[in-house]
Amino acid sequence: MRSARPSTSRPSGGSAKPCAASATRRAWAADSRSRRRGAAATGDDGGEAGSTTPSCPTAQRTRGGADGRRAGGVGRGLACPAVAWSGHLGVLRERPYRLLFAGQAVSLFGDAMVDVALAFAVIKLGASPAQLGLVFTARSIAMVAALLAGGVLADRLDRRAILVACDLVRLAAQGALAAALIAGHPAIWVLAALSAVTGAATGVFNPTSTGFLPSVVSAEGLQPANALRGLSASAGRMAGPVLSGVLVATVGAGWALAADAATFALSAAFLGRIPAIARTGPAAATSYLADLREGWQAFRSRTWLWAFVAWASFSNMLFGCWTVVGPLTAERDLGGAAAWGAILGASGVGGLIGGVLALRLRPQRPLVFSVLAFAIFFLPLALLALGLPVVPVAAGALVGEIGLVLTITVWESTLQRHVAPAVLSRVSAYDWFGSLAFQPLGLALWGPVAATIGYHGALWVAFVGHLAGVAVILTVRDVRRLPPVPRPTPG
Repeated sequence: MRSARPSTSRPSGGSAKPCAASATRRAWAADSRSRRRGAAATGDDGGEAGSTTPSCPTAQRTRGGADGRRAGGVGRGLACPAVAWSGHLGVLRERPYRLLFAGQAVSLFGDAMVDVALAFAVIKLGASPAQLGLVFTARSIAMVAALLAGGVLADRLDRRAILVACDLVRLAAQGALAAALIAGHPAIWVLAALSAVTGAATGVFNPTSTGFLPSVVSAEGLQPANALRGLSASAGRMAGPVLSGVLVATVGAGWALAADAATFALSAAFLGRIPAIARTGPAAATSYLADLREGWQAFRSRTWLWAFVAWASFSNMLFGCWTVVGPLTAERDLGGAAAWGAILGASGVGGLIGGVLALRLRPQRPLVFSVLAFAIFFLPLALLALGLPVVPVAAGALVGEIGLVLTITVWESTLQRHVAPAVLSRVSAYDWFGSLAFQPLGLALWGPVAATIGYHGALWVAFVGHLAGVAVILTVRDVRRLPPVPRPTPG
């Protein structure tokens, strides 16, 4: 699920004792051995990311030495729960996660500036709605096209090195885009081409990042880590669009995009300081297609996974209406870039609230919870379609963003718990690919649709279509019944 789980056996506060008693460690070892059997080929639920990490730093180091590896097991790198430290913020005690979090935080802040800056850069060049859709579509198609290759690479190679390389590529592409806008009036195809380069690097980055996180935090720390990432993204979405709107209105869109390029440099610097982590992929050399097939088998064998992703794909196609028609409506009815930046900034406030709530949530039916939370995400489309002023639309964006952050946090943690580390990046790539497969179509479609039936008519079609999709996905039995953590495998 891309735009994009917990259990009663865990303490209600979500914390774990950093040093368990020996009986607990023996129980963990027995459970880990039983879960690992038969999991390598398909990534069976018994071999989920959470089952391979001890709950104690001492236990981890005595089992695997200084690098955190265990003979015969799946390397978990430098992971340590530390969740008891300051409650749910314990993951920040671990240096590898702090560096990852810092890199993500600055990069996500820059990302939040892009939609405002790029949209109004294209509009100021005198582009039509269809041309605006083309620029966003180029970025989206390139990202989707690179996802599966990114998943295979991430399960084969050093994930940290891949993340750094992707940041450097995006630094170069966004820097060139900024320079072109600052220097003059580039052709629309230039903006589309450079946006496509950034999109392709993002397509490799995303599944790599999903697979990398469980190697720097424990199973107990996954949901807090995902929630903190959501908090940083929300803070960026709150401040980034506002700053971008101000920069666009004062010095121009090129400088806003230059600031985004700088954040990729900072992100690469933070990621490069994370110590080397043991690989989790298969030791035997296999072909690219064989790796893809293995990831596909792990993906399609779970009805809850492919059904949820198919629904997310439909919703993301509909949400292209907000990306394309939203700024056009703001330009015509609400005053332009500053108003649109304020609306997106309000959504960042909602994301902060959602991130705080996600630190403590322990839904017993995580996917039902995610569906219902995502149902409210489209609320601002209806408010914009009603022709309301900035304040109520911004309030709707705030509420909708709460739902989105809760959905993504619970979904990410569920995926990381139910899928084995050795295939996690590939399964995540299929998740990303499936979720975003129709997003380029949506971005290309909504400009002409809006030109035909009007901005408000297009927004209403997207909103009603999303509600219909919510009703359909809740009919899927496996979606309704998936538990927060995998059930132990007998044997």
